Amino acid sequence: MRPVARGGARILRDLRHCGGTHWRLRQLQVCTSTELELVRWLKTQAWSGDQPRAVVSSHQTRSHGQHGRVWLAPRGGVWLSAALPWPHPIRATGLFGLVVALALTEQLESQGVPVRIKWPNDLLVHSRKVAGILPTLVFRGSRVRQARVGIGLNVCNAVPSGGVALKQLLPRGRCRLRCWQGAVLQALDRSMDLARDPAVVVREVERRLWSGRVRDPSSGEDWQVRGLGLDGRLLLAQGTQTCSWTRWGDSNGRSV
Repeated sequence: MRPVARGGARILRDLRHCGGTHWRLRQLQVCTSTELELVRWLKTQAWSGDQPRAVVSSHQTRSHGQHGRVWLAPRGGVWLSAALPWPHPIRATGLFGLVVALALTEQLESQGVPVRIKWPNDLLVHSRKVAGILPTLVFRGSRVRQARVGIGLNVCNAVPSGGVALKQLLPRGRCRLRCWQGAVLQALDRSMDLARDPAVVVREVERRLWSGRVRDPSSGEDWQVRGLGLDGRLLLAQGTQTCSWTRWGDSNGRSV
């Protein structure tokens, strides 16, 4: 049994005072990866889809981000993986990730943080990364059985070059880690509401996009951002030429 960090019960109590969903929460002092811990939990206690679950750790030793890149997760940040019931019209992993990005952006904006969404899964403040999101939809046949997401949010932790922590942006009293752990869970609650209207999600994310231009990593060519598709794809134009980018693949047939 891994040691459970103090404060898990307080996070849930704070969340319920805000009208949050009845979460099942495991909070750890240290783990290799909250995603691995969540997968183990889902295997040992079968997923019924009635309650969201989350694993929160004070420190991860082998966390990863997009394309398997290392994501530094030292003490002082929010490192969380969650499984959500998903009886919603969204069936594209890309749009699911943007739903979560929008909900977390709203939480940060409510505290005066000038955050922008860098498609497909990063949150930036003044071009520096404050949070990352790693979404997965797990299908059974054509039905989404479960939505899973990993979130890293820099709060009081040391950050690498190109990163920024909330302690650099907010007064000390508004950077309490427990409060931001609860805020991320509130954002996930909010994402389940936002997912009822994909068109609204697309419109609100488009307003918060980090840049109106992107560079093709393979060719080095610049493209103008035209907007987002209803599946979360990035719509691009270069003169009269148009194209779209997608990033995430869905796990059809994967069992949990």
